[in-house]
Amino acid sequence: MKVALGSDHRGTEAAHALLSHLRHAGHQPFILGESSGKVCDYPDNAFLVAQAIRTGDAKVGMLICGSGVGMAMAANKVPGIRAAAAYDEFLAEMSRRHNDANVLCLSGDLCTTAQLCAIADAFLAARFEGGRHERRVRKLDAIERGEDPTTVSPESAPASPAS
Repeated sequence: MKVALGSDHRGTEAAHALLSHLRHAGHQPFILGESSGKVCDYPDNAFLVAQAIRTGDAKVGMLICGSGVGMAMAANKVPGIRAAAAYDEFLAEMSRRHNDANVLCLSGDLCTTAQLCAIADAFLAARFEGGRHERRVRKLDAIERGEDPTTVSPESAPASPAS
């Protein structure tokens, strides 16, 4: 799977470790933006990764900053992106199964390399379940379009671009 990676300076080491891990697992990961460890602003690289998903250059993205929260906030500003901060395998898996997340945001400060790799593996192995969750994801799409989700018929809402 094509996986776009990005980080700020606090996630650089983890991003390079994930790059190697994902390659070894048979994926096609690539890093976007500043990745030398030099101080940089997390929204810049979050935007690059989100755009790679929107354009089809990547199927999913993984972003790493100190907490994972800033990256999730930035990525979620890009239309069509559903970024989830996850600190364990369960959260990563459920973000895909129930929320059709297409970006995983990780903490370079709170997680070891082994934990980050396990969380990434859980995210990539999980698949969106659809069903009642599809209705909810379509309501997220409605909110993104500036519509009240309670007034949008889930059947008429555009299908979600991720999966």
